[in-house]
Amino acid sequence: MKAKKILIVEDQFVEADYLRILLTNSGYIVCDIARSVVQAEEIIQRQRPDFVLLDIFLKGKLTGIDLAIQLQKNNVPFVYLSANSNEEVLSAAKDTHPYGFLVKPFREKDLLITLEIAQYRHEQSQEAKWRIEQKTQRELDVIRKSTGNWIQKMISTAIVLQQYVPFDVFAVKFKHSNDRNFVGFAFLRIGFEEYQAIGIPELSVISGLSPAEIKDLLNATKDDTGAEYYNGDDFKKVAAVHPMKKLFAKQFDLSSNLVFPFLSSHNDVFTLSLFRRIPDGYNSEKLDWLFRFQESLAEIMNSVSNEEKTNIVSTIEKPNLALSQKTLPPQPQTDFDNIIGSSFSLLNVMDLINQVAPSDTSVLILGESGTGKEKIADCIYNRSMRKGKSFIKVNCAALPLTLIESELFGHEKGAFTGAVDRKIGKFEQADNGTIFLDEVGELPLEIQVKLLRVLQEKEVQRVGSIATIKLNIRVIAATNRNLEKEVAAGKFRLDLYYRLNVFPITVPPLRDRLDDIPALVAHFIQHFNRKTGKRITGISENVAAKFTSYHWPGNIRELEHLIERSVLLSKGTIIEDIKLPKPESTEETRSSLDTHTKTIHEMERDHILAVLKKCNGKIWGPGAAAEILKIPPSTLKSKMKKFGITRAYTL
Repeated sequence: MKAKKILIVEDQFVEADYLRILLTNSGYIVCDIARSVVQAEEIIQRQRPDFVLLDIFLKGKLTGIDLAIQLQKNNVPFVYLSANSNEEVLSAAKDTHPYGFLVKPFREKDLLITLEIAQYRHEQSQEAKWRIEQKTQRELDVIRKSTGNWIQKMISTAIVLQQYVPFDVFAVKFKHSNDRNFVGFAFLRIGFEEYQAIGIPELSVISGLSPAEIKDLLNATKDDTGAEYYNGDDFKKVAAVHPMKKLFAKQFDLSSNLVFPFLSSHNDVFTLSLFRRIPDGYNSEKLDWLFRFQESLAEIMNSVSNEEKTNIVSTIEKPNLALSQKTLPPQPQTDFDNIIGSSFSLLNVMDLINQVAPSDTSVLILGESGTGKEKIADCIYNRSMRKGKSFIKVNCAALPLTLIESELFGHEKGAFTGAVDRKIGKFEQADNGTIFLDEVGELPLEIQVKLLRVLQEKEVQRVGSIATIKLNIRVIAATNRNLEKEVAAGKFRLDLYYRLNVFPITVPPLRDRLDDIPALVAHFIQHFNRKTGKRITGISENVAAKFTSYHWPGNIRELEHLIERSVLLSKGTIIEDIKLPKPESTEETRSSLDTHTKTIHEMERDHILAVLKKCNGKIWGPGAAAEILKIPPSTLKSKMKKFGITRAYTL
């Protein structure tokens, strides 16, 4: 095998030279050592290294994170080298998707194993991209050759694209070469693989505009002249001068957009527009992905016949845009391991599960207590290649402190007082299968070190034994803690965090998916009806209103317990009333005592502070303040500076 060329980016001479010696002795080629980002960029242009070992804090104004952004765009794999850093730095580093993270000081073995894992992950990711590309091409070829009408082909194309370029709204606009007017229609995602057709009549009902007004907006909208994506503030700027984007953004609460225009052989103009509700929905990687299939997409677009060109206009101007239900897969409740709900935040989780489940990639499930993290782990297992093999669940918070090591890794007879027999640990029990480490953030530091070694070296050593046992396991971990904050506080190992955080999935709290409450309530009522023999059919409007306005600190678990209690106490077939816990204090109570009338700037400052405190000071990343406020992190930081908000205020 050809020796890998590695660039070391480290501003400390002694540490850089030590790394060079270790790597050279292990068969790697150290092509150079850079002490700043500018120097590293020059070397990369000349040498094109296979891998980069990258310190975060370097000489000059630019950091290793700035270089990592460029490496990611150029598909050059890299591993961070750093000591513990603050939460903001960790969040920024995580967003660059490193292939590994080494905490200084580290053992030689740790360095070599981390590089091996990083190389394997990079190779697997490239192979996975190739497999997905081939699969997508085959699926698009089937659609292109199919005999269905053009609108059916569009929805089939949307389903294929959804797997890799997610969207909440999929819109198509086209104009005949001999016609001055545009025609447009869209599909609103309402389930995992279920879409509602939106023609002019449907959009008229939703928006309150007349069909004629919508046609005028469509014709007044400028052409998208090139493939591009718009996120957050950029999308707002484009929507301000783009009538149809503005209308869609307002009606469907959209915050990002990707456009992909085509020109047919007959000079017909087609444009695909994908929209998402999150402000950072699209990037250059997703745009590049579409370019890979530009020819196939163009052929599908161009497959519309002259007869259909005439018929489509009349079809989309009639209510209930015609779509064969056979083209639409089953409802998500029956198609996605009985995960209940179809809110856009939950659909995002389903998309991530669908992407990662077939692989052996480690998954870190994040979310508050009671959001259903174990249910997500079950879903990943059931959709994986290891389904039917061992699935060992470990609640790390429930393990006795003195027995954690024995429970996880096993022990030999006589290893300690009370060890009267050999014990097979949880990791051994999960061999060839999957292990689920629930509440992994509760593990003490000394066990975190041993857990990291097990995950990296794929072997376990029982307590009281010198022999090592090779393992073949997939790891799924979950926690309700903010691990970045725990790392910054020195309570969780940085290298273990990055080893677990290969593919994070954040489960939304119930207050962020209120649209799912009716489906969840119906599910729990049916469940407890079967258990109790009762015949409850639903809840009153009063209860429904209470559920919508409640904050749900206990999330789905709290809702489940409330429904169980209400079913037991209900005397009729409807749950007429329900008592919800009252919070100790509310913002309304405090504001009622304040006679000062706040300015707009003061209210904006208070709102930003409240969101930052809710996010434990986290500015960017999934579930962070910038995402909740729907503004770019740079804009949020500017506002914090303007209002004099420091990190001390947010903790």
